Amino acid sequence: MTEPQNLANHTRRDPLYHFIAVPLLLANLIISIVWAVQRPNFHHIWFAVFSFAVLVLTLIVRMYSAKVQDRVIRLEERLRLQSLAPQEWHAQLYKLTEGQLIGLRFAGDDEVVELAKQALEHNLNRKQIKERIKNWRADDWRI
Repeated sequence: MTEPQNLANHTRRDPLYHFIAVPLLLANLIISIVWAVQRPNFHHIWFAVFSFAVLVLTLIVRMYSAKVQDRVIRLEERLRLQSLAPQEWHAQLYKLTEGQLIGLRFAGDDEVVELAKQALEHNLNRKQIKERIKNWRADDWRI
């Protein structure tokens, strides 16, 4: 059984990406650069350029998928706040930044509206919001 998610343990790493794919691609790039410097010819230089391109592509794909997750979280949290906050406060929802909404996703329903108000009043960032959460709501889907 795993420990319940909280501020201290909520970040996640994808072992295949963080501990296998990226290190191997980085090692491949370094080796290809060494070859290109030691034995400069078209094939070694092209391999170094291609290795760099593959590493950049891998990082971009990861960044794009994280951004899509952020957009979904933003939508989910706005919908959740619309269902929990009083009607007169709904206009304020669109003043919350993406970072604030991402931080609020961990707040339980009983405190999310108050934390959203505090986030706007005090211009809290996502870390500050997470630090104020008392009733942590786990997000086990994010990678």
